[in-house]
Amino acid sequence: MLFNDLFREAYRTELVKGSDEPEYIPESGPNRPARVVFAHGYYASALHEISHWCIAGEYRRTLHDYGYWYCPDGRTPQQQQAFEQVEVKPQAIEWLFSLASGSRFHISVDNLSGGGASNEERFRRNVRTQASEFLERGLPTRAQVFFVALATFYGTGEILGERWREDARRIAPL
Repeated sequence: MLFNDLFREAYRTELVKGSDEPEYIPESGPNRPARVVFAHGYYASALHEISHWCIAGEYRRTLHDYGYWYCPDGRTPQQQQAFEQVEVKPQAIEWLFSLASGSRFHISVDNLSGGGASNEERFRRNVRTQASEFLERGLPTRAQVFFVALATFYGTGEILGERWREDARRIAPL
């Protein structure tokens, strides 16, 4: 509801519940807005897919799944390292969306049958560093708008700093 109220008209994009795989489907005509599809109705999936949409540039939003490669679970160590590099910003944004909505965030290396993270401690630290930078300097424009809307809707604005410090220790202790 929040996403669609904020972005359906301005960006001709809507958030919709899907089934197995999340995906981004670009606008396909005057009556076919772009769709950010999240998996199985899971709140965390919605926040993660929204975070990808929030950082995709105008050109990327004209491409299916933003034109990015996706290698499914079972990645080689090299593929996993590449995956982790591109997931730092979306997961940092998802984390902040989770804080603003009062939900629990979980880092995802998304490689259960492929040996896990290439370096999980480094990945966690990189996501924490990026999230901290976003908190200090501000999120990308659409992400900031959604973050504020979540914090307002869920009434978490006054406790975000405290929740961030607690969650940062849980997710990626220094």
